[in-house]
Amino acid sequence: MKHTPYDGSSKPFTIGLAQLDPDRWIEPDERLQHYLDEKRRLLSQARGAVFAAADGTEDAQRELLAVLADHLPARYPEIYRRDGDTMIVGEERVALKGDAPLVVAGSLVQDDLVLMQRTDDGWRLRAGYVAFPSSWALGEKYGRTMDEIHAPVPGFEHGTRNAELIARMFDNLPPGRFVERFNWAVNVDGALHLPKSKSEGVAASAIEMTEERTFIRIERQTLRKLPMTGAIVFTIRIYSDPLAMLRSRPDARALALSFVEQLHALTLPQAAYKGLVSKRDGLVAALLKIAG
Repeated sequence: MKHTPYDGSSKPFTIGLAQLDPDRWIEPDERLQHYLDEKRRLLSQARGAVFAAADGTEDAQRELLAVLADHLPARYPEIYRRDGDTMIVGEERVALKGDAPLVVAGSLVQDDLVLMQRTDDGWRLRAGYVAFPSSWALGEKYGRTMDEIHAPVPGFEHGTRNAELIARMFDNLPPGRFVERFNWAVNVDGALHLPKSKSEGVAASAIEMTEERTFIRIERQTLRKLPMTGAIVFTIRIYSDPLAMLRSRPDARALALSFVEQLHALTLPQAAYKGLVSKRDGLVAALLKIAG
């Protein structure tokens, strides 16, 4: 478990942005090849479901690919090596030309990639390669403004303070500044590709939660503004771990109790949005067992 935002460091339904060292922008790990294989499979089976790009995003796509093609071999020379128009990733070669630049960029990293561009009515999602959505689909958000994307999120609707702060932050984000934030969710499936909505009604019936069949899904988002085109890049990296893995950590008790505290703090509409009305009591019970 690399990231544990339920330790109290990242509260649900807050903007929660933190300054990020540019060296930590992308975090490849030992499962890199598994993620890239899954991306390749999804792209070949349902390209339209995982990739979309509007006319006018070509320059931003190319800029993002160029930035990644420079950054990755410089930061992780043991994993990435540039060879002309090819990137050697581990034991594989990835052609840097021949497909949409955003698809090529997404074929290099475990993260999903989204490009936001400023329009007359706000920042709009204009291109994305999203293979591993967390209970949403690219088609639902593609082409929409941030206000429209966040409309279902309690406390982030148009006109709220959070919505205004996000718009202001996007406008004022300097190209040299990197920021990150985290989301967490709880699922009974550890799959990376989870486009089905998790939201449920406020009266959803309770279900049993076991350590082995419960997965903590962490979403690590980073944001940066590209210096040439001014587009904002979202990277979205998914980590999915069985709840049982908490037991192996030396801080298991503290993490479990902090997680319980965050679950209790959710309002009913927030719990419903996160699909936790049916899971909250069972999850709290499982966490208290871990806490001893």
